[in-house]
Amino acid sequence: MNVALSVFTPVVTLLGVALGGWLTTRNQERLWRRDHARRWRDVRLSAYTDFLSAYREYIAYAQDPDAHITAAPHPRGRDYVVPFFDETGRPYREKLEGAMMAIRLVSARRETPDTAKNLVDHARRVAAARATHSAHEIPRELFDELWLAVQRFLAAARHELDLPTT
Repeated sequence: MNVALSVFTPVVTLLGVALGGWLTTRNQERLWRRDHARRWRDVRLSAYTDFLSAYREYIAYAQDPDAHITAAPHPRGRDYVVPFFDETGRPYREKLEGAMMAIRLVSARRETPDTAKNLVDHARRVAAARATHSAHEIPRELFDELWLAVQRFLAAARHELDLPTT
């Protein structure tokens, strides 16, 4: 009886230590995954916020009565024209395009960068219209389409970030 007890006690102790180590490792891995997901969510939220800010600055510049914007047909023959800004407006265009590239880099779902690209396309249409219209004469339907593109992007970003869609 003493021999069986002297063998059984260390085996049970070793099993307890092994089980405790496994549970600790599993818990640490789960915490690491949760922290990693939280960090990526923060990175995505920051990228989406920067993109929306860049979009607003781009549109604000396009609506500025003093903005100097020209337009030319898209080089690949698409059905819209490309706006070109002067030196004052160029940083707005570059910031918007850089923010869109950041979204492509950090997005986990394909829908989010697709809706961001759609939003940029609509913003470019507004800016291109500004090349031939005064700031107050840009066709209203361009802004309606732009508003829908913003709403689609927000819905995609909220879905990706697992935020309520209110």
